Amino acid sequence: MVVTLLDPTSVFELAIPLAVFNSEGYELVLAGTAKGAVHRGPAGLSLTAEHGPEVLRTADLIVVPAGMYGEYVPPAELVTELRAAHARGVRIASLCTGAYILAAAGLLDGRTAATHWQYADDLRRDHPRVRVDDRSLYLDDGDILTSAGTAAGIDLCLHIVRTDYGSAAAAEVGRRMVIAPHREGDQTQYAMPPARPVPARAQGLGPVLDWASGRLHEPITIAELADRAGMSLRTFGRHFAEEVGTTPLRWLNQQRVARARELLETTDLTVDAIADRSGLGTADGLRQHFHRAVGTTPAAYRRTFRGAA
Repeated sequence: MVVTLLDPTSVFELAIPLAVFNSEGYELVLAGTAKGAVHRGPAGLSLTAEHGPEVLRTADLIVVPAGMYGEYVPPAELVTELRAAHARGVRIASLCTGAYILAAAGLLDGRTAATHWQYADDLRRDHPRVRVDDRSLYLDDGDILTSAGTAAGIDLCLHIVRTDYGSAAAAEVGRRMVIAPHREGDQTQYAMPPARPVPARAQGLGPVLDWASGRLHEPITIAELADRAGMSLRTFGRHFAEEVGTTPLRWLNQQRVARARELLETTDLTVDAIADRSGLGTADGLRQHFHRAVGTTPAAYRRTFRGAA
């Protein structure tokens, strides 16, 4: 297998495939932009490539780690070799923003691809033919595999080991690296909750949104919001979509889930109490809305984030 060196390179993401595939029958080779090329890393670190992109012609698996998005433009030679490898049926995996390299080579056109949630909108903008998934930790599309950021790159590499050599082998690598061989949930639990957009007009819906944000624990109807805005339901819905970018009901649910996340991170309140204070009703209602929005359960979310808080 071949791991590509980008310039500049993200050392952590580069180290992931080197650590995971350091055994289990994989033969690792690093491919730089040219043989002997020096690749920049953070804090003055540099890496010298023993092979150029032509070594990709010998690969049965290629891993493209994260690059510094906005700074890195893949050289034509790397793009050409990636396209040729894909045409031969070689599996190609990207970690985090490595998806931009695959997109630049046209390998993600018409496909669903994962990347870090922070850069998903940039990938959508720059490569509109790619269906960007900013929720999944990783995606396996057979010959093309993509992952979200950092730890999700480990998840994808362990998935490849599991596919090639079985669950026991992946579990053994996980034990060696002291990480779980499989994580529950998706990356929405790590993304920042959506903030309330600032209304486009000074006398817009800001006061109404502020009023609702302070009463999430109370029953709030869309008709009540429209009445406070001094508009009919139809006019209110249109103005809300223009200013906030979503529907009133969806915005209310987003704010209530965000409130539940905050309470799970910062308090020891029971799930029932959090459901009541966030306006999601019962514990079952909280679990349903939470899993739909965040991709995991309130209990699992609290285990992950309560200690850090």
